[in-house]
Formats: sequence, structure tokens, C-alpha cells
Amino acid sequence: MDPAAASADGGVFLEFVDYAIRMLSSSFGGDGDDSPGAGPAPARPPWGWAVAQVLKSCCAYSSGVTAAILLSDLFQSWTEQRKSLTAKRKVELTNLLKTRNRRRRLPNTITIDSIHEKNFLSPKSVLEAVVIDVFVIPGTNIYMLTLGDTWSMSTIDLYLHRRYYNYIGQHGVLKKGREVMLTGCCLRTAMEGSGHARILPTEYMVMLLDEDEDEDAMLLAAQFCTYSFSSMMLDENRNTISYSFYARIEKIESLEPFGSTERKQIVLVDNDDAKIKFVLWGEQVLLANLFSVGSMLALDRPFIANCVHNNHEESQELCLEYGSATQVYLVPIAQQEEQVGMNILVLCLSALLLLTEIEKFVC
Repeated sequence: MDPAAASADGGVFLEFVDYAIRMLSSSFGGDGDDSPGAGPAPARPPWGWAVAQVLKSCCAYSSGVTAAILLSDLFQSWTEQRKSLTAKRKVELTNLLKTRNRRRRLPNTITIDSIHEKNFLSPKSVLEAVVIDVFVIPGTNIYMLTLGDTWSMSTIDLYLHRRYYNYIGQHGVLKKGREVMLTGCCLRTAMEGSGHARILPTEYMVMLLDEDEDEDAMLLAAQFCTYSFSSMMLDENRNTISYSFYARIEKIESLEPFGSTERKQIVLVDNDDAKIKFVLWGEQVLLANLFSVGSMLALDRPFIANCVHNNHEESQELCLEYGSATQVYLVPIAQQEEQVGMNILVLCLSALLLLTEIEKFVC
């Protein structure tokens, strides 16, 4: 065979493979992003996979094949491949979540599937998710998280805010399998450059801890059991100390706005029954959407300030605030505990009604 002709035929073949990849990528909304966390399944097929499929189709049609037939076969094969990848990710997500405590879904929680369907994400929405993958965008130092949730078939990528970079690494808390809750999010839609929607960085993400997990229990014991609210209040050098506190959420309530700035406070109770207010200002009030009464809050390096009352005057009472170095962990109340509490309440009410009926009968 003439080497020149063979070279030309090879060039045509490679051009067709590149063309087919572009067509498939376009059909599935891709932009050439093959990063590890790119969507529920990558939109752009790998080059090697495309070559193998084209050769397989050529062998299957020994009497000859057209470009349209090859494209049709490629489209069908890639559709099945993407379904398989999505199913594998769903199984992986289920395995990550199956040992976790079931808890009640928060009121503003939305699913990842609904984000993709509506191509919209409100900053007031809450995303309850588990980290499926942590990766760096090639050629950058930008970290991404691939998130999934227990109600969705799809996943979504999050540009990680830099305040959380210190929690990534071999011994970091933020890793595959970690449950997180986030709010204050905005969506970068597919029409703005990416082949799939991604969540832009948010400062309002809470990492969930499980006291029944040895690693989490060790973190809580080592980092959050040293200081109490009382000891902090008595310490004259408190502004030079990096405190960490572990306390139960007793109450969540709105405060009178400071001018046009919205405020909320979370009343915390520690193991010594000492109370303190954790005050959120402005956009920070979105964090309160992630909290529920009865859950345990682990606060690392909160900002210590004097409370500002409704008359806008600073008092001598101390409070905690969400500073630039503050990190929040949450140990949510398990659904079983909530259900037990509800069952006890129902039993008490039933007993009370029964006593009332007995008194009526006796009288």
C-alpha cells in the first residue's frame, strides 16, 4: 500500500474521531472538561474510548459503513456508558451514607437533581450533601468538591472557598465521605462557560461530625473540650487566645436590625450549663438555616465581642461572632432521638387525656 495514501487515510480517520468527540460533547452539553469531578458523568468521551468504539463499529459492518452510522453507534454507546458511570456514582454515594445516622431534612433543603433541572440555586437554599471527590483543577491551585446527596441521581461540583483549604489533606477533616451542609450559594450555569452547572464558592459551609465515629470523637475530645464559656469570661487575656467550644443549640431567634443590617442569635449551652449568644450579622444570618435546636455546635476560633443591644449601645455582656478565622462543625440531632422525644410527648398527651376522661367518669 502506498505510504502516502495510508498516511492520508490515517489523517482522515483521526479527523473523524476528533469530529465525533466534538459532536458527542456538544450533544451532552460538554466543554471538554474531563476533570475527576466533572458532573454526574463526563460529557466529553475519552479519546481512546472513541477510537476503540469507531474501530469496533468498522469491524461490525464488514460490507462498509457511513459516518452517520458510526456517529449513531457512538452516541448510543456513550449514552449507555454515561448511565453506567452515573449508576456507579449513586452506588458509591449510597455506600458512603449507609452508616450515617438518619436525621430530619432541613426546611430549606433542595436536591442536586432539582438544581440541574431548574438551572437555578437560591442563596437562601440549603444543600445537605456528602463529599464524593476532592480534586484540583488541572494547571491551577483551585480545589473542587464533587457533592452528592441521598435524594438525587446526579452530582454537582463546588468551587471550594479558600477559608476551607486548611481542612484538606491526608489528615484533614474535609475529605471523601464527609457530610457537609452549605448555604449562601450561587450557581455558575452551563451557559456561562462550563458544560455543566457548578456552585460558586461560599463562606457558609458546615462540616458534620459523628460522635460514634472514632476519628470525629477524637477531634471533638482533643480540640473542643478544653475551654468552657465560664472560663473564657473570667480570663482577662481572652482576646489573645484561640478558643474552641462545644455546646448545644438551645434557641435560634432574630434580633432587631442594626440600622439596615439583619441580625440573628443562636443561644448556646455548654456542658457546665453556662450560656452564651452566637451572633450573626448581615449575610451571615444564612448560617442559621443550617442549625436546628438540640444539635451540638463545635465552634473553632470564634470572634469574642461585646453584645450590642436593641438601642445600639455596646454592653459588658460577651458574645461570640462568626469571624474570618471561625470554623463551624455540627453534630446534628439524630432522627431516632427526635422520634423518641415525639413518641414520649404523644404518650404524655394520651395519658393526660385518659386521666381527664377518668375524672369526668368518676365525677
